[in-house]
Amino acid sequence: MSSATSSPHQPVTAKHSRMRALPLRVGTRASPLALWQTRHFLEIITGFCPVLRGVNAFEEHAIATTGDLVQNRRLADIGGKGLFAKEIHEALLDGRVDFAVHSLKDLETEMPPGIVLACTLRREDARDALILGPGCGTPDASDPYACLPRGAVIGSSSLRRQSQLLAARPDLQFVTLRGNVQTRLDRVARGEVAASLLALAGLRRLGLEHHAALALDPEAMVPSAGQGIVGITTRADDVELRELLSGIEDREAACVSTAERALLAALDGSCRTPIGGHARLLPDGRLHLTGLVAREDGSFLHKQHIQGPASEAAQLGAKLGAALRAASPADIFG
Repeated sequence: MSSATSSPHQPVTAKHSRMRALPLRVGTRASPLALWQTRHFLEIITGFCPVLRGVNAFEEHAIATTGDLVQNRRLADIGGKGLFAKEIHEALLDGRVDFAVHSLKDLETEMPPGIVLACTLRREDARDALILGPGCGTPDASDPYACLPRGAVIGSSSLRRQSQLLAARPDLQFVTLRGNVQTRLDRVARGEVAASLLALAGLRRLGLEHHAALALDPEAMVPSAGQGIVGITTRADDVELRELLSGIEDREAACVSTAERALLAALDGSCRTPIGGHARLLPDGRLHLTGLVAREDGSFLHKQHIQGPASEAAQLGAKLGAALRAASPADIFG
């Protein structure tokens, strides 16, 4: 599959420079990772549309979201889905920004009326990384959690990660660990918690991959749907900007994220339902999708897989979601 750098679209010139008055306003969260992703996106779009270089074409608008402001509670306890996007959506609809940059895993599967997911960028590594504090042993990929002391306290706000880790190691304890990437790394290094799990993509983008003791197999620790992918949203009626953004769409990211988000939509669990989804393209071009549903305490965990044509990504996601729902106890989705 081709990427943004090998898009079939030709770089645009003056055509798109006349779409509206500059600068174009881009909405983003204010975290270091969000700002990195936004600037990376701007590098891609100016490479695709050279007339936007060096003319103050873009203006960053850092927007505080509910997910950023409430740091002492798990996302599941304050509403879960969309907490890193709600205020950014409002800024789009109010016309304060023209488009917005998101970690795709933070976006709802159904966009608010008037907003569309205009494109997705090339996926970084989707795996979760194990972050170990000073009291842990040396991890081994064949048994990645054996390095954790018995009864160790793990810092995480993710029910998806918690459920999978507890299914393997029910002796572990969990406490909420929120904040930006560096804050969480610092708390592990100080021994406030024995270990944590973070997205490898964020560590790589911030130059912090050396903190990862081990990258976990996505079939063993199923990632969040959309993990490692940056998504760009805009207003549905902004035809010119949607056309421009379509030119930097990464086809592989679009395909796998379509499958993962269709899986998530079919399950439609509550914000307290641990759900994982990871799609990849096989060497023959077919799509392989893994889905997971669990209880947060790890007492129930069920995974299934499906394969099929990449052109049927949405149908495969919906089919696997329906199969997972049918195989799960009724209370999972209560």
